[in-house]
Amino acid sequence: MQEWEDKFLALFPHRYDYIWAEHPAPHQRPEWKTESRHPLSDRLIRQNSYLYGVRFGAETTYCLLDADIKSIYHPNQDPFAIDRIIAALEPLGLVSYVACTSSYSNGLHLYFPFQQAQSSRQIAIAVATLLENAGFKLLPGQLEVFPNPKPYSAGTTLSLFNAHRLPMQAGSYLVDKTFQPIWSSQERFVQQWEFAQSRNELDTKTLKQVIKQARRQHFRISGKADKFLNDLNAEIEIGWTGPSQTNRLLGRITMRAFIFEHILSGGEPLEGQALIEEIVRTARLLPGYQEWCRHQHEIEHRAEEWVRCIENSHYFHYGDPEGKLKAQKDPQLEQAIEQAPNWNQQQSAAARDRIRRAIADLLEKNALPAKATARFHALLTYGIGGSSLYRHRQLWHPNYLIAESEQALANDPIPPSLFSGAGGDTVHSNDSGDRTVQANEAIAGNCAPQSVDDLISSAFDKSNYTQPALFALKDWAEMRQEANRTARRQRRRIQQERSHATQITRMQRFLHSGDPVLVAEALAWAQINPGVIDRQQLALPLDVLTAIAQQVQRLGWSPPQLSDRLDQHLGKRSLSDLTLPELLQCLQWLSHV
Repeated sequence: MQEWEDKFLALFPHRYDYIWAEHPAPHQRPEWKTESRHPLSDRLIRQNSYLYGVRFGAETTYCLLDADIKSIYHPNQDPFAIDRIIAALEPLGLVSYVACTSSYSNGLHLYFPFQQAQSSRQIAIAVATLLENAGFKLLPGQLEVFPNPKPYSAGTTLSLFNAHRLPMQAGSYLVDKTFQPIWSSQERFVQQWEFAQSRNELDTKTLKQVIKQARRQHFRISGKADKFLNDLNAEIEIGWTGPSQTNRLLGRITMRAFIFEHILSGGEPLEGQALIEEIVRTARLLPGYQEWCRHQHEIEHRAEEWVRCIENSHYFHYGDPEGKLKAQKDPQLEQAIEQAPNWNQQQSAAARDRIRRAIADLLEKNALPAKATARFHALLTYGIGGSSLYRHRQLWHPNYLIAESEQALANDPIPPSLFSGAGGDTVHSNDSGDRTVQANEAIAGNCAPQSVDDLISSAFDKSNYTQPALFALKDWAEMRQEANRTARRQRRRIQQERSHATQITRMQRFLHSGDPVLVAEALAWAQINPGVIDRQQLALPLDVLTAIAQQVQRLGWSPPQLSDRLDQHLGKRSLSDLTLPELLQCLQWLSHV
């Protein structure tokens, strides 16, 4: 019997083929058994007579990671492993989790809930693929994924997903940010679950792309060719994830279509116009094409240039008996493709672009916090993971931006790019032929006032480059322009903040100067800018101070002379220290002097 008003138990709806065990003796493991005759009911769980665990059905609204206490990925051994796991899963939209101990053994369970139910098999494959690509080894006792990514047996029979024990049973406690157990209850578990669920917006497009990358289909090829084809598939299926990727993607699409399309789809090997049409068709169907490809108006022309390059390169149609002879030619096409960013660089560039767009949005809304911590939390609301923000903190952290802005103001009226160095897309002088460092610096420093085509024409000798290489330069130059625009917006905001802070300090100094004229000016400024200066200091009536200022000017007294007179009559040396009755008394005796 399932009683769905219990929010905690409703989180685990699949109850068939559940596991159970008697409570073990201290320091012993439970002996789990599987019950397939009937589903697990809510009332059995509530009785707490045994330990229970559940499996996954065809669909799920969460996934789970399990690291034993002796695992190399447990915080006791590696305090940064969990952050690396979150960074690996961030492209999928999984950025928040509920952490608890699995049992008295103090193993760690990380639950990643999400809103819309997804295929358990697809979630398993995607999560496992991202973790393995990030260098994690999915092994029992080290790191396990639930649902597990191998739901099929060697035959055709569908096997069961692995079961995991339910949380909040004996020995299971929620943990804090330092992974230490804290007071726990099922209600508190549900609260954390719902919070994490609201932050995890699963990206279904990325899910499908990762699954396509994970497939290792075997065509009528083997060995190195099989690996080459799968590598091409893995890179192409991702599509566009940010700007400046058209050159590399078209190069990969061209290689796959030219070398393998007749193997994949049948027919004759593609050449000429047929090859151009296949490249354009594939590019337009890829994710991110409409959003990120800035060369849609010339996509046919770009495809034609790539076809010309590959047909004159050392690459050949797979199975061509004369192919090996052609392959002995000097490779040129791969060099042109490698000018564009690889997979890791694309992911890093995509993260940087999300940060840039978030910063720009906050600036447009005039809502960018000045303090680093507040700014960090504001950027988290844009779906950017904490590890990405720390890795690219030179793009948003006030300390980095202020230092760079000061250097720009001191050295150059045109701001340098915010994305130079380790966190940027710097193109080194030997990446695209014979261009010099001076030419590179010319583009980086002067993209704003000129068009991209003018920059390339003035900085590079086009005769030294193939057309795809020039396309790569154009993509890069456009990216530098956008970086410069972001830098200028940051500089203007920093200058405004500093100017405002300087004015506040100046008015505070006026209030404590003892000079009635300066005090009156500070109070008048405070009326125009309410809420900036301390309320107690603003309690001084402006009309009385103005009258006192007029009397002091009439007498020709300096601020020290006024302070001496105040000390003699009232025992205080500053107007800001006087109460209202004392101010009125001061005005009275000044008017009779």
